[in-house]
Amino acid sequence: MTSSKVENTASQGTEAPEEGYERGLGSRQVQMIAIGGAIGVGLFLGAGANIAKAGPSLILMYALAGLIIFFIMRALGELLLYRPVSGSFAEYSREFLGPFFGYFTGWTYWLMWVVTGMAELTAAAIYVNYWFPAVPQWVTALVFLVILFGVNLISVKLFGELEFWFSMVKVTALIGMIVIGLGVLTFGFSQAGDTATVSNLWQFDGFFPKGIGSSLMTLQGVMFAYLAVELVGVTAGESENPEKTLPKAINTLPWRIALFYVGALTVILCVVKWTEFAAGVSPFVRAFAVIGIPAGAGIVNFVVLTAALSSCNSGMYSTGRMLRTLADNGEAPRGFSRLSASKTPALGITVSVAFMGIGVLLNYVVPEKAFGYVTSVATAAGIWTWLMILVSHVLYRRAVVAGRLPASAFPAPGGAKCSYVAIAFLLFVTCLIAYDADSRVCLYVMAVWAAALAVGWAVLKARNPQVTERREPELEKVG
Repeated sequence: MTSSKVENTASQGTEAPEEGYERGLGSRQVQMIAIGGAIGVGLFLGAGANIAKAGPSLILMYALAGLIIFFIMRALGELLLYRPVSGSFAEYSREFLGPFFGYFTGWTYWLMWVVTGMAELTAAAIYVNYWFPAVPQWVTALVFLVILFGVNLISVKLFGELEFWFSMVKVTALIGMIVIGLGVLTFGFSQAGDTATVSNLWQFDGFFPKGIGSSLMTLQGVMFAYLAVELVGVTAGESENPEKTLPKAINTLPWRIALFYVGALTVILCVVKWTEFAAGVSPFVRAFAVIGIPAGAGIVNFVVLTAALSSCNSGMYSTGRMLRTLADNGEAPRGFSRLSASKTPALGITVSVAFMGIGVLLNYVVPEKAFGYVTSVATAAGIWTWLMILVSHVLYRRAVVAGRLPASAFPAPGGAKCSYVAIAFLLFVTCLIAYDADSRVCLYVMAVWAAALAVGWAVLKARNPQVTERREPELEKVG
């Protein structure tokens, strides 16, 4: 490589391309988007079924998965500071693995958020039904769909502000739950005061009451709870100061996981013995009920509603950006690359919302189990996305060592070693999904999806061979 080439690449490492987006996400909003991405319906609802399967050992599963998520996010962070772009992981897959992988990752991430949006809309409608049982479920889902659609069309600033307050509600509720639980443990007040004790973590058939194998089988559900932490990468092209805000958001991930997942679950399982939790019931609702807070169920229902709307809001944001990235690379209709007057990818958001709207229609005909399948598809798509981040990071590190690319200003600890560990872990979780009869349905769906994308790629290659050729990323100074 010539010195001029190295200098040119070095400048690319510190400057994002001119995406045309408005850099309207401030540090406060990026931090809260990062926090909100780590707190979702997977924790508020999914933890109940997983506690019933694994008992107190679920705490260890969340801690283990959280460590892997941190490895993934540090790998993504190193790539983001090498080249901060909107649509990040699809772009890195394209650069380091080739155009097909960028195309596949972009469309798969789009699928992940569309199916998640379908499930979250229905979930939100069910939560509202708690207060207003006379209102048809599909009407509530449609109202939420239209409101969030409008927010995402107006401006990225409004999206960021709404997501900030969504995350604030979730964070406040979890901290409140932890404080109340610690108060019950320390001072013994409330109806749960007599039975609340740290020994609840091992008194009832031990820390692994169903065996280590049963605990490991919960990892697929635990990983679903962590979906969306990578959303910080999608905000890179619209962050006011990505060099400062992104490392800060990623570096605070361990304490967020320790507090909101490991901490909250530990406190709950000390206050209420694990045998009292069951699938289909939020562990937080159950804990409030045992403690004896009258409005507890209503409070948690509001928080879970917020989590669902937050996830759907994020889905609309990310799908529009991913479709624009695909269009810019000739891998989706060119119309998706155009921005509206408010500098949002309006057409991409509109089409994505239209597909999410299928979820409103499905409220008439699809049983609840089908939405469980939908969330498992989202998990499989998320695992693919994480794998592409990690493999891209390994290849980037090789290029840095070889002197072909400049070092990032935010190197991952341990270099590529932690990425190898995370890759092995995600492949292990995929094997667990294949082993479980209910969950493996998502692998069949992903196989059909992969075949469809392969056909699309073949058509794309026949029509426009230049699109499918590997090329240097086009990078310009941010205006």
